[in-house]
Amino acid sequence: MKKSNVLFGPESFLMNLSKPENRRWIIVTVIFLAIVFNYVDRQLVSVLKPIIKSEFNLDDSGYAVIVNIFTVCYAAMYPVTGWLVDKFGSKKIMFWGIITWSLACIGGGISKTVGQFGFFRGMLGISEPTVFPAQLKAVTVWFPGKLRATANGLCQAGGSIGAIVAPFLVAWLALSYSWHTAFIVMGVVGILIGFAWKLVYRDPPDYIQKEALQTTVSDETTGFSWKELWTRKSLWGVILVRFVSDPVWYFCLFWLPGYLQEESGLTLAQIGMFGWIPFLIADIGAVGTSVLSDKIVRRGHAPLQARKKMLVMITFFTSLCVFTPYLDSAAATIAVFSIVALVCVSWLFTMGVVIAESFPVKNVASVQGIAGGFGALGAVIFNYFVGQLMGTLGSEKIFLFMAFLHPLALLILWVFIKPEKPKPSTAS
Repeated sequence: MKKSNVLFGPESFLMNLSKPENRRWIIVTVIFLAIVFNYVDRQLVSVLKPIIKSEFNLDDSGYAVIVNIFTVCYAAMYPVTGWLVDKFGSKKIMFWGIITWSLACIGGGISKTVGQFGFFRGMLGISEPTVFPAQLKAVTVWFPGKLRATANGLCQAGGSIGAIVAPFLVAWLALSYSWHTAFIVMGVVGILIGFAWKLVYRDPPDYIQKEALQTTVSDETTGFSWKELWTRKSLWGVILVRFVSDPVWYFCLFWLPGYLQEESGLTLAQIGMFGWIPFLIADIGAVGTSVLSDKIVRRGHAPLQARKKMLVMITFFTSLCVFTPYLDSAAATIAVFSIVALVCVSWLFTMGVVIAESFPVKNVASVQGIAGGFGALGAVIFNYFVGQLMGTLGSEKIFLFMAFLHPLALLILWVFIKPEKPKPSTAS
């Protein structure tokens, strides 16, 4: 009977959770939560766009400046955070990143001037990139190729869930209390998640890491130096893919909620009721495409080829956005952008796995950071033109331009990106 109690009691439950095969899914869960609130925090300004514009007396160009303060800092810091993760590890860098962006969120909520608000949005941009290189590094060393895209997809699904939660949660907090409260509450939640990460994360044991590294291009000790990394054709391929494709996703995050209010006639309360729909569909669909690419691997295809083949199946659906200015209802706009967002998120999920399967483990976080930085730079440039053109030339040219970005990224993916294997003697 004592043996039975040990097998089925609380002690057994805790022992099962501590097993590496189970711990890695707990790590995925905490990363998922961190990314959820990472996206909620960045989307506060898009959900509250009319209120923020009124509070600080901004027009669309002024709002674009606020968005770009965040995005420029985000783009500049992304490569740095990748290097920091490769040097100091996922646990430490992600923890301090979460704490810093949570304090920045609270700071935004107590801001009294547009200068103060812009400062804290910049602080948010500096700290938020930490989670993505750290997440990819953790998934790379904890999961083999047959599970990696699924695990990565579940982690990054937090981004779309954050985009789903944000309209409802932020609108409810702002309408029930104030816009200041929405910022402060999100910051407090983030601090709690930061300490949960510090408690949960451990480096994988040798046998788990050995299994994971069988589907990477080198072991954990071999890699390119920072200078050598920039000579690799695949790095420039990854940079170009993110530079041309990320702006479409940033549009969904920063401009779609405002577009639905200002062009489609939805109120803030209606954004809370319906604005999450594209992001839910994107999330479910992108996890599904991640599972599909792992399934293609299990059928015997090389992991990198499996990711490319899956993207061929979905990419051209983004071109539907060209019809957006001619749609006569908010429901139709939401339907189109549900499909567009699904493709955007699938690309974001999959490019992390492509990096893990094209570069040495020692360089994975750095490449993710560089790629994310250039993706954000593309968004900065695109945001500027959206802010300038939305109110002058109209939205038709913007949506026409977006329709071609993911097909172009697909061409770059197939032409430029392949496994980059360093020589065993290469210094890292």
